[in-house]
Amino acid sequence: MSNNDATPTPQPEATPAAANAADATTSPEAQLAQVQAQLNEAQDAFLRAKAETENVRRRADEEISKARKFAVESFADSLLPVKDSLEAAIAMPDAPAQKVLEGVHATLRQLSQALERNKVAEINPPAGTKFDPHQHQAISMVPAEQEANTVVAVLQKGYLIAERVLRPALVTVAAPK
Repeated sequence: MSNNDATPTPQPEATPAAANAADATTSPEAQLAQVQAQLNEAQDAFLRAKAETENVRRRADEEISKARKFAVESFADSLLPVKDSLEAAIAMPDAPAQKVLEGVHATLRQLSQALERNKVAEINPPAGTKFDPHQHQAISMVPAEQEANTVVAVLQKGYLIAERVLRPALVTVAAPK
């Protein structure tokens, strides 16, 4: 027989058990290296995430600090013209009373506008308004010809800042009959 006539001898096929046995002999080191690589990647990702979280926290703390430090900047800027007007009035000690009174009224308008721009609103309830303990502070109860527990007079205006009571209005309240 010639070499061409001979049928090739079949090679034994690798069975899954044989493949696992081959992997088992070489794979512990390879598997260990693969697991270590995955562990290193996970540790690196963890450290990066931790650093990013710390950076975000630090930036947020800085922003809060700046917000607190400069929170009154807008308000102070609104009050500067009022201060300028008062200083101008003081600089004119010989001004006639009528002119000083006009200047005081103008300065009060400036101050009211500055407070308005900064969300500071008056609490000045008209007579007959129901007493609200959240916005009013009763100084006394007086007999009056109106419904009990209503405002008779405002002794001192109160103020709100962005819907929050800064100072309650001091009022007298109608006593029960």
